Amino acid sequence: MTGIFKAYDIRGIYPTEIDEEIARKIGFAFAQYLDKTKIVVGHDMRDSSPLLARAFIEGALSFGTEVQDIGLATTPMLYYAIADGGFDGGAMITASHLPAQYNGVKLCREKAIPLSGDDGLPEVEAIAMAIETVPMKKGNPSRADWLGRYVDRVAGLLENPSPLTIVVDAGNGMGGLDTPRLLERLPQCKFIPMYMEPDGDFPHHVPNPILPETTVELQRRVLSEKADLGVAFDGDGDRCGFIDEHGRRIPSDLVIAALAEFFLRKSPGATVLYDLRASRAVPERIRELGGNPAKTRVGHSFVKQRMREINAVFAGELSGHYYYREMGFIDNGIVSLVTMLNLIGLRNEPVSELIRPLQKYAQTGEVTFQVRDGDELFRELEYAYSDATKEHLDGLTIEYPDWWFNLRQSHTEPAVRLVMEANNHDTLEREQARLNRIIDKYMCEGAEHGPS
Repeated sequence: MTGIFKAYDIRGIYPTEIDEEIARKIGFAFAQYLDKTKIVVGHDMRDSSPLLARAFIEGALSFGTEVQDIGLATTPMLYYAIADGGFDGGAMITASHLPAQYNGVKLCREKAIPLSGDDGLPEVEAIAMAIETVPMKKGNPSRADWLGRYVDRVAGLLENPSPLTIVVDAGNGMGGLDTPRLLERLPQCKFIPMYMEPDGDFPHHVPNPILPETTVELQRRVLSEKADLGVAFDGDGDRCGFIDEHGRRIPSDLVIAALAEFFLRKSPGATVLYDLRASRAVPERIRELGGNPAKTRVGHSFVKQRMREINAVFAGELSGHYYYREMGFIDNGIVSLVTMLNLIGLRNEPVSELIRPLQKYAQTGEVTFQVRDGDELFRELEYAYSDATKEHLDGLTIEYPDWWFNLRQSHTEPAVRLVMEANNHDTLEREQARLNRIIDKYMCEGAEHGPS
């Protein structure tokens, strides 16, 4: 069991790292940790997911906790069920965007507040590790279908969207469950589906819209269909990526700035939370709209906690997670699509025109370096950039008037992840070369610079 408890969730390869016995122990441990009476459990489309969900439920029932099994679900639907159903917590059996051989568990308390490596997951792990065998007790979960109720709630957020042609790639993930039901409510729009059938083997591509190679076919389809918008979902439906009418990927940080406009028109002066790796164009645009920009560290559990603390109306990350106060401070891919449609209808402009004014700076995107001594690397960087403005919210952020970078250590591998931005390409190339010379001294033998 050691090694499958991560910073934000539980995940590993099935059945060598996570199997039914482990899932049963986690279910029992989660129920004991909550010490509450009622939880809800859902699962994604992977072949192993119904098996792990059944075992997890058996573990929770053995502790004496009442369980509702909602079956196939997106992660946002599970979150919605927790909050709207008044459950004490919930579990989603999923490995999100990871390849087919992986599976895992996302755990939440009441109101869909996530457990994380900083709060809750270590305690569940300790309880589970101490269990030799789960004392099996007789019992069955109740069952419920939340799909219609959930889609009704999301559809209620639509505000006079324009007649558009939309290509949707669910990547054979759980987006194929709720997206068609939602788009039935938009008769004025033409919906062109791609890979809607949930299939845990992911026969066409890994459902991770942040990887450029996974949206190539979607981009071509947007062009061939002369579509107004393309959207790709990840495996469990809590993330998405957008394609403009020219078939170009829209950077996730610029999506934050674009969608913020919709919420700030409705809630003037509200706070919008953004990933600290985002372009400077994001806080600049939020201020232009009269909003209050606030920076957050990376990771859904940290974003949700900070959103609640400051009552932010909206938040976003480079990973394609976008979060909504009106949905209970949760990340939701299909609500992101609804919000984009609402914004297009509000502005009556093509998607590319919503994004064009935000493309002001030169950026690297996120780049991963395999390093052997991250701590020593960070010490050298602190010295090398001693004249800069520094921030340690998440890793090390170095800021100068005309350029900046953030470098963070990975939670899962001996690597660091870099994002750099500058006012122009010449400055970016010069400063990136300087930084790379320092990082290269700490690179693992044979390792190469690569995208995240």
